[in-house]
Amino acid sequence: MGKKRRGHGDTAAESKRRKVEGDEKESSEPASSTIPEKNEGSGVVTVASEGRGRKQGYGQAIVPYKLVRDLDEKGGDESDPDDILKADERRAEKLKKELEERAAKYRRGTEKKSAGWKEERREIGVELKRTHEVVEKAALNAARVEHWLLQGEAGFLEAEGVERTRDFRQAEIVHEVDLLSSRNAFDLRLPELGPYTVDFTRNGQFLVLGGRKGHLSLMEWRSKNLLTEIQVRETTRDVKFLHNECFFAAAQKKYVYIYDKRGVEVHCLKDHRGVLKLEFLPHHFLLATIGKGGFLRYQDTSTGRMVAGHATKRGTCQVMRLNHYNAVIHLGHHNGTVGLWSPNMSYPLVGLMCHYGPVTSLAVSEDGRSMITAGMDCQVKVWDLRKFEALHSYAVPQPVTWIDISQKGLVAEGNGSLIRIGRGASEQKQRDLYMTHKLFDRSVVRNFQFCPYEDSLVVGHSGGISSIIVPGAGEPNFDTFVANPFETPKQRREKEIHSLLDKLQPSMITLEPEIIGKFRKPTKAQQEAERKAQEKEERELALKKGKRSAMRNKAKGKATPSKKFKKKQDVVFNVKKKHIVKDAHEKNKQPRGDKFPAPDAAAAAAAAGGSDAPAALGSALSRFVKK
Repeated sequence: MGKKRRGHGDTAAESKRRKVEGDEKESSEPASSTIPEKNEGSGVVTVASEGRGRKQGYGQAIVPYKLVRDLDEKGGDESDPDDILKADERRAEKLKKELEERAAKYRRGTEKKSAGWKEERREIGVELKRTHEVVEKAALNAARVEHWLLQGEAGFLEAEGVERTRDFRQAEIVHEVDLLSSRNAFDLRLPELGPYTVDFTRNGQFLVLGGRKGHLSLMEWRSKNLLTEIQVRETTRDVKFLHNECFFAAAQKKYVYIYDKRGVEVHCLKDHRGVLKLEFLPHHFLLATIGKGGFLRYQDTSTGRMVAGHATKRGTCQVMRLNHYNAVIHLGHHNGTVGLWSPNMSYPLVGLMCHYGPVTSLAVSEDGRSMITAGMDCQVKVWDLRKFEALHSYAVPQPVTWIDISQKGLVAEGNGSLIRIGRGASEQKQRDLYMTHKLFDRSVVRNFQFCPYEDSLVVGHSGGISSIIVPGAGEPNFDTFVANPFETPKQRREKEIHSLLDKLQPSMITLEPEIIGKFRKPTKAQQEAERKAQEKEERELALKKGKRSAMRNKAKGKATPSKKFKKKQDVVFNVKKKHIVKDAHEKNKQPRGDKFPAPDAAAAAAAAGGSDAPAALGSALSRFVKK
């Protein structure tokens, strides 16, 4: 039987011949010319090709904005396909370089070369190489995910020419931003009930306001809808959200009260008296308070149990901030010191002498690496919490009353009616300010806070509430497992249950949270003791092995008991030889000490006489000492 025909009656050989002839005919046709055109209204440059002249494809090839920008920078022609191809290659190289930079933080070190390894270690080298390839692939995948999913970038103010961003006013910024962001710039004039304190939820959806004269209100931040408003008719010193917007705590004149989102009083914490500052630990469900007596208390809000209470013994404390990285409380005292506290210790974990006068305010960065403090000595200092030392400091005209750090590292300082915002102040000494803002009617700043995942700063002052737009302050890419700015009621309920199930115990609060689950490195004394014990055990085993060694019988006259005993002693000595040599070597390294005193010391002791004189001269000369 012949071969089976394919297609329209062609065999495999005929179809192959027809394909070759078609390719030759197609290659013999002249390349068609390309005609550049401008796509009006689309904002992109298009290249219209006639026929099948170029390899890019059929019809129109669209040049993206980024390639057009690259062509403008390099002086290329938008109508020349070769220039477009070169621009595309440059962009590909740039993307590859950015991918390598992103993947660098996910790698685990350099690859170990196994070329010169011995044969018995060659298998280990192959396994290490395979492991390194797996890690490298995972790092590149993580970098690609970060590149494509985390596309949002913080947009900062940029000045042209001799302009400075510190001179930009809120009216100018509001005119340039979008409609939704422009609604975040407003003033609430409430001079009769101030000064005010403010606090945001972790996702930035809700804002609670607390007036000094008892005015409490809860509002939804994006829609600016007022959810509840009550008047407690009592001095209110501080307000703080608990695990979500359903509950918030208020430090009133005598006790601490907890309210729900409808304004109904839920609890009265009578163990917390005269409280001045509040902080909440979200992963541990702990409410931390400190007041006039300088007594730091931790209370579990999920069970109602008092976890710990520590006396700081440094008087009234009005400065308290939470380190979100390790859940350690930072307290600033009147003697210029800052103490780091946890519920597990009755004394501070670390004490820093920061200022020559009282500490007026402090703030800790989101990553927990740096801390900024301000004091009555008109100094602002930046501290490295990994080494607990000051990186740099700068002077201010007046003592700073409040400091806050945004998610992207902007540092806001407030004193009087002026707010100064610096960019990168936590990393290096700032030369110029990023933004400044003056409050209306010369109002005095009480406190302020950056809105999470928003470019806004809400200020509580004696005249009411002010909100200003700070471009680049918020994190553009959010993680829904940490905080969801668009959280629904169903998601909030689910997250509350998961948070309770994943609640951490207070005993896990340490300066280094990553140390939990790792092996503790033994000290030098422990290593030395372990080495000596191991050597002693090896020596005993060697001695037993030598004594139990069997001696074979030899010829007549050569296997006497004395010779057998001598041979067994030689075996034991050979086994113990390396230990004996090592002991002798260590003994020679030891200092002589007072066993053989210097000649001057011996002469002085002999001249002085007494019971110690013969011992000082030694056994040879002691008999000549006059008794």
